[in-house]
Amino acid sequence: MATIRIQPHSRLQEWVAEQQGFFGDEGLDYEFDPAGFIGGSVYADATVKAADAAPLEIRSGAFEDMQAGRTCDVSGACHWAVNHAATASHGKMWGKAYSVCVSGIFVAEDSPHRRPEDLAGVKVGVGYHSGSHYSAIQGLEPFLEREQIELDFVGRPWDRVRLMRDRRIEAANVFGAQYYMLEQLGFRKLVDTTFIMGFMVGEGAAADDMERYFRAMRRAQREIDLEPERHKHHWLRELPEDLRDAVDVRRFGPGERIVFEPYTRDMFERTHRWMEAWELFDAGAVARPAYEDAVIA
Repeated sequence: MATIRIQPHSRLQEWVAEQQGFFGDEGLDYEFDPAGFIGGSVYADATVKAADAAPLEIRSGAFEDMQAGRTCDVSGACHWAVNHAATASHGKMWGKAYSVCVSGIFVAEDSPHRRPEDLAGVKVGVGYHSGSHYSAIQGLEPFLEREQIELDFVGRPWDRVRLMRDRRIEAANVFGAQYYMLEQLGFRKLVDTTFIMGFMVGEGAAADDMERYFRAMRRAQREIDLEPERHKHHWLRELPEDLRDAVDVRRFGPGERIVFEPYTRDMFERTHRWMEAWELFDAGAVARPAYEDAVIA
């Protein structure tokens, strides 16, 4: 049996499955990939801390990370990016489960923006071709006209937390641990942007290993549902050192929740059409979605 590489996704399930021995019970030979996309930063520390400089515009995100070829067998990202990457043959989407992740657009406590409509023409910090990008658009659609939605591609999830903390951006769309951190630091949510995450499976991953992995993750999800307070200390594994002392993770929520239901053909194709309507990828470079080819159902 080959060793499978698992890339945690700033959530609790993998850590619970490891601590409780669920991966071992399945006979899974595994290791964690420590260089996951979600935990990284595109900024040098000096750049992040420079209060007099505008944030960099970063035109690379979760999709580009998958396009470049992740060094793991299973990882997570928003379902839009996974859908796009799987359609473009950069791996396959696991179609037997997905997750739902709490997310929101936040502003500072003393911000003049009080309602979603106040964000018309206001740059919202997001990550390019990532969950925060797509979910910001989806969350703002009911409130703003298309031309009123302004996005600022300022880097990865923890970059947005640092930029908000330092008041270098007016608003940011954040999810999971970053959501709980800004909430605890007193920032105010204007729009809920909760969205679906998908699982990306590498081309070389064995089907039996993936079934073992997801059986262990199902058990971990039950543990988190039953007694979330027992497992919140694992959030410390996901927080960067420079932010770890700013919050009490015991006050965090449970984060991403895995739903063991199929990501159906209808979900796949509707998502693809929505991305096309918003011109979120080059439709000419990606064939029409072939569910059977892109999704492990």
